[in-house]
Amino acid sequence: MIVRDVVSTVGTDRHASGKGWDSKRLIVASDGVGFSVHDTTVPEGSEIEMEYKHHIEANYCFEGLGEVVDLATGKTYEIKPGSIYVLDKHDRHILRAIKGDLRLVCVFNPALAGGETHRADGSFAPASNSTTQG
Repeated sequence: MIVRDVVSTVGTDRHASGKGWDSKRLIVASDGVGFSVHDTTVPEGSEIEMEYKHHIEANYCFEGLGEVVDLATGKTYEIKPGSIYVLDKHDRHILRAIKGDLRLVCVFNPALAGGETHRADGSFAPASNSTTQG
């Protein structure tokens, strides 16, 4: 059984951040369960363009108001508490936090190692060689 809280990740290799986001990785690859779970905050006013080329990501919103834009179609979806969106086709997208900090529970498959940050193209490195990226 794994029991962990967000506070225990702060200041460890499970706590990663970048421009417009802060992520506390509660479950990571070394936990051996095949996925990772993150408590992620996107501060109000942030806009981030991303494309997870090597991961599938599900995002459940539990605080704040925002939107996600599918860059392939141009369609914009409202994100609010109780919403989930899944990047099941490695979708290139823009995430915006519009009112209040956007708080998300994020699940990645394959699991992240813990310290990854977005590469210049908005992705994380493939799981087989995931390392902290600047």
